[in-house]
Amino acid sequence: MKKINYLLVALLVVLADANAQDRITGRNFATRSEVIARNGIAATSHPLATQVALQILRQGGTAVDAAIAANAVLGLVEPTGCGIGGDLFAIVWDEDSKKLYGLNASGRSPAKLTFDYFRKNKIKTIPSFGPLSVSVPGCVDGWNELHKRFGKLPQSALLEPAIRYAEEGFPLTEVIAYYWKTNAERLKQYPGFSRVFLPDGNAPEKGEIFRNPWLANTYKILAREGFRTFYEGEIASTIERYMLDNEGFLTAADLAAHKSEWVNPVSTNYRGYDVWQLPPNGQGIAVLQMLNILELYDIKGMGFGSRDYIHTFVEAKKLAFEDRARYYADPDFVNVPVQRLISKEYARERAKLIDPNRAGKSYPAGILETDNTIYLTVADQWGNMVSLIQSNYRGMGSGMTPTGLGFVLQNRGESFSLEPGHPNVYAPGKRPFHTIIPGFVTKEGKPWLSFGLMGGAMQPQGHVQVLVNMIDFGMNLQEAGDAMRISHEGSSEPTGERMNDGGWVNLESGFNYETIRELMKMGHRVKFDMGGYGGYQAIMRDSKTGVYYGASESRKDGQAAGY
Repeated sequence: MKKINYLLVALLVVLADANAQDRITGRNFATRSEVIARNGIAATSHPLATQVALQILRQGGTAVDAAIAANAVLGLVEPTGCGIGGDLFAIVWDEDSKKLYGLNASGRSPAKLTFDYFRKNKIKTIPSFGPLSVSVPGCVDGWNELHKRFGKLPQSALLEPAIRYAEEGFPLTEVIAYYWKTNAERLKQYPGFSRVFLPDGNAPEKGEIFRNPWLANTYKILAREGFRTFYEGEIASTIERYMLDNEGFLTAADLAAHKSEWVNPVSTNYRGYDVWQLPPNGQGIAVLQMLNILELYDIKGMGFGSRDYIHTFVEAKKLAFEDRARYYADPDFVNVPVQRLISKEYARERAKLIDPNRAGKSYPAGILETDNTIYLTVADQWGNMVSLIQSNYRGMGSGMTPTGLGFVLQNRGESFSLEPGHPNVYAPGKRPFHTIIPGFVTKEGKPWLSFGLMGGAMQPQGHVQVLVNMIDFGMNLQEAGDAMRISHEGSSEPTGERMNDGGWVNLESGFNYETIRELMKMGHRVKFDMGGYGGYQAIMRDSKTGVYYGASESRKDGQAAGY
């Protein structure tokens, strides 16, 4: 009898252990539960920023208030991706007006830097780092515009948590410590960088406490005098003196002239869902172009991770990115044919170029009639939602670190073309082509999804994959971001580079090897990369219950949390 009892206990232990390991999602990739909350939710790329956003929401702040506070913290704790020396874009759902509002807070090139300067000095491409790549930082004016329209708490209250962390210090996470060290190797030569970001001459390690008293003081000035003082006060004068001392062109007059622009988001309908993006100078409409092409195919029938799905996705991306290279630019300088590019008719014409059995080596742009980043999203108790993305461009930016201010200026000017006649060709006072894009989706006129994904040219590809994962493959909000990703590289670029060899298909670990072999037989050049697949955050709203669902990138440090 005892022997039988022992066997029964052993069997129960085995069964319990087996059940503990069961994957109730049924997915063949690592994932976790969504965050579900009723009153408010925040999803950012760093847990400290997420907690600050929730703190602001609990104090009665709006989603925009919380997003600004979180962004200020991220500029301190994640300078490898963002900061007040960079640009900002946002899409806001306003529950009172039941409307979406788009904000383009990207800065323009210096007025005194001309195209002739590059020609006379025989510069063929704008350098990635140093003074020539610097454009006006649009972030803080973006905060100002968002706060004026949708904020509730005082600006000083939004900066208080970031000031406290900057003075008292915070421990570095593993991912940020890795990118910090990588950036330091190429930026330590630029004036001011080492003093701020390399204490004792070295990049801080994981778990090390880092303080930034200079940024704390800059934030205190903004808290005391208002966000616009960044462009019209001592901060602007300090930036000008630093740039002039270091062969730069950005002036206080450039900063004073800067204004963000409220724009109307544009959309396409994908299988009953209205997907919204901001128009150029950003690359958001590439998402809409790709979705219009994919809608012509039975993506659900192909199946996630299948040869046919990966092939169709990659070819649709190639087509959209050829137009991206040819037409996307500052609409103040060129007529960007947005409505034609995102039309269903145009998608049908372009899809005819796709060979279902063979990878395309190159595609022409359509004929028309006329590096690291942060993303965050917040939703509040009143139903307002904000989708916000902010960046220095290449990680920590240009390396140019104005004296005593505690931040690096962006190098977004690198994205200009120096090819005469190109829509994105450099000109004074012009906004460069931009990669950072916030995303939003409505259904039947109600907010459904606020989402984004970081990582340069990966961003449109990631937006599309997340939406296809949810709409076609039935994944939930967290699964859609955790699923293995595809990243095609080598398309023509807005800087003038051209694709002629089909590029490379990067496949994240987890795809079936037989599928990979089949793709290679079709002519795709496949390689494997451990990184470069973006960082994802999202909030979804149930229109019937008002409940929010949140998700955050499992590949990085992000956190979604609510209350």
